[in-house]
Amino acid sequence: MDDVMLLLAVVVALTLVFDFINGFHDSANAIATVVSTRVLSPLVAVVYAGILNFIGALLGTEVAATIGSGLVDTATVTLHTILCTVVAAIIWNLITWYKGLPTSSSHAIIGSLLGAAYFSSTSGHDNIHLDKLLVKVIYPMFTSPVLGVVLGFVLMGTLVWLIYRLSPARVNRLFGRLQIVSAGFMAITHGLNDAQKSMGIIALALLTVAPQEAFVVPLWVKIACALAMGAGTMMGGWRIIHTLGSKMIKLQPAQGFAAETTAALIIGGASHFGIPVSTTQVITTSIMGVGAQKRLSAVRWGIVGNIIWAWVLTIPTTFLLAGGLTFLYRTLWLS
Repeated sequence: MDDVMLLLAVVVALTLVFDFINGFHDSANAIATVVSTRVLSPLVAVVYAGILNFIGALLGTEVAATIGSGLVDTATVTLHTILCTVVAAIIWNLITWYKGLPTSSSHAIIGSLLGAAYFSSTSGHDNIHLDKLLVKVIYPMFTSPVLGVVLGFVLMGTLVWLIYRLSPARVNRLFGRLQIVSAGFMAITHGLNDAQKSMGIIALALLTVAPQEAFVVPLWVKIACALAMGAGTMMGGWRIIHTLGSKMIKLQPAQGFAAETTAALIIGGASHFGIPVSTTQVITTSIMGVGAQKRLSAVRWGIVGNIIWAWVLTIPTTFLLAGGLTFLYRTLWLS
């Protein structure tokens, strides 16, 4: 095996590691509410979410195309660029997982890709498609959390109006069943959006070795990323589940159903248009909106503040981390 193919194998393997980490880092996105409301046990929930994450990952490639060919100039990307991208994203995900912060794996891989591409040559910002970055990443980074809060608030308010005459016990039984459906919907859309980011990175790596006119995600890449995401989800993510499901707000089954349904609708719509949104941002802000419908004080805003700071720091931190790794490579190995 020559050096190029060996490096390609390393890049593919590390990207699957990132996808696996994404699974256990972001598994809380799909199952935190259903676990915290005690509708499903943690073990059943992670297996359920893992299977549906796998299915969702096979349902499209629009987000993969955005990551792999829409944000950076592929002509300036090398295997070393992608290697630095994936290593930086893995480091950030592990740090934030250890701290129990539900940061965005999407923003981690995007920030890393932008940083590595920026420092991969002297062209700098010319290596980044700023117009597509704004439309596909920056604008949704601000609008999707707002949608999460607003739609979560409205949907929960509608449910309260519809069920206010029912007894609390009946409401909990009803939404305990419905929450299994909403959690499944959330898990499918999570796989649909998040696993495609790793697909895009691997497909981009393949393009650097064997250039093609069209951006294509091979079937084996889809299956490998779907398996890695599903397996990672089954490993759980209990630190982040605790933050989302109990530290930020105490949820009841009806609230869990509203939050999951809101998030799944937003993520599914974004996936259709190839927008790599942060599933973490969306479910977290959906929980905020649902909790605020009850009363503003129901949301523990101190925890929310820590989460928001982690969101704000993710893209610039991973940009600099991946950029630093790329700069070191160019300085030490290419000089």
